[in-house]
Amino acid sequence: METPKNENFRDSIGTIDSGGNRAWVFPKKPSGKWYQYRSYVSYFLLAFLFLAPFIKIKGNQFLLFNVFDRKFNIFGFPFWPQDFHLVVISMIIGVVFITLFTVVFGRIFCGWICPQTIFLEMVFRRIEYWIEGDRGKQIRLNKQPWNAEKIRKRITKWTAFFIISFLIANVFLAYLIGSDELLQYIIQGPFKQLSTFIALLIFTGVFYFVFAWFREQVCIIACPYGRLQGVLLDNQSLVVAYDYKRGEKEKGRAKFNKREDRLASGKGDCIDCKQCVHVCPTGIDIRNGTQLECVNCTACIDECDTIMEKVGYPKGLIRFASIENIEKKTPFKFTLKMKGYTAVLAILIGILTGMLFLRNDVEAKVFRLPGQLYQHKEDGIISNVYSYKVINKTTEEIPNVSYKLLSHKGKIETVTHQNFNIPKQGLAEGSLFIELHQSQLKKDKTKLKIGVYSNGKLIETTKTNFLGPRSFR
Repeated sequence: METPKNENFRDSIGTIDSGGNRAWVFPKKPSGKWYQYRSYVSYFLLAFLFLAPFIKIKGNQFLLFNVFDRKFNIFGFPFWPQDFHLVVISMIIGVVFITLFTVVFGRIFCGWICPQTIFLEMVFRRIEYWIEGDRGKQIRLNKQPWNAEKIRKRITKWTAFFIISFLIANVFLAYLIGSDELLQYIIQGPFKQLSTFIALLIFTGVFYFVFAWFREQVCIIACPYGRLQGVLLDNQSLVVAYDYKRGEKEKGRAKFNKREDRLASGKGDCIDCKQCVHVCPTGIDIRNGTQLECVNCTACIDECDTIMEKVGYPKGLIRFASIENIEKKTPFKFTLKMKGYTAVLAILIGILTGMLFLRNDVEAKVFRLPGQLYQHKEDGIISNVYSYKVINKTTEEIPNVSYKLLSHKGKIETVTHQNFNIPKQGLAEGSLFIELHQSQLKKDKTKLKIGVYSNGKLIETTKTNFLGPRSFR
């Protein structure tokens, strides 16, 4: 791609001035076709984010990430620490999917799906436009002294920001401890759960800081995804791009003059109105080419199309396009790299699907008590003592549970009750004895297979080791 004559933008961040101070971004309020589409996506994702902790499927919260009790629900499916391998594969699938998405569409994830962008652009900035006005009014308000108008508008805005940040923090807490627990805390009042309330205020402060002050700096400085896209993008990736071939032509860009014959003059279609710069939420000039600060929000596409329509030029000077499409007019094609990522993603999804189908609703473990030797009993009986844990991953109690030996003839006796119940989404644990006749022991350590039964129906199997003297018969 052709590069602009002034390359200074590559050596500095647009939101930091020459003195190292914050250069505040006052983006123009976007409008247009793409902004409307992005609004629909944002409304859906915001509704999903706020409702997901309160939706139940078979008694399970739709999304739950309770790291304190090590309970996780993903799309209504409960996951326990024993299912951590499934969570890891799910995370890998997410990374591969975002990688593939970036290779094909650039950083569009940031502009359309990322919660940081959605909250900032569709919630906080909209409140700012409503209270302080559009770009010009915000700049004038920022420059004027602290009079009654400025104090009133700023306090109103900051109060609204704090309330929304507090609401977001509560929803975030619902994902961590569960919506039922959160509602119980709200009913009890903050002083009954003071430590939780303090943590809630800390999260509120973090969200307020991010959305009221740090803002686009998260995307430019803190988020590593912008750096990652520089590695993943190539000339075939579809990104928000400026058609410099058409915009610059032989004589470069110039201000619009309706008396001028633009074709005869050799000047490009870009009339240098800078509206694409003014509307950019990260304060960049898309005409400089692909930059890590660009989140592919498409605001510049809408603004440029509006200007082109007003001056009578074709739309699409800024559009979704690949570098090859701009330079050589070649259509988009699914490259070998894209096919490779797609194949890896399909394989991982297949593996995860298979594991989910093979996953049991009940998981049992039987362990020998450490440091305990076997015991000799009458008539050649050898006894070992064990601890057991049975996890019930379902939302219903499992009644009348008992153990039976499947691989050998012998007896299993639990210390408390021979049969027991496992609570829903809970576990049952205790101690048991396994007794075998010495004639069945061919070596020091014998592998046993044990069945777990509920009302006489086999629901799970597990294995353990049995220690005893060798039989020399």
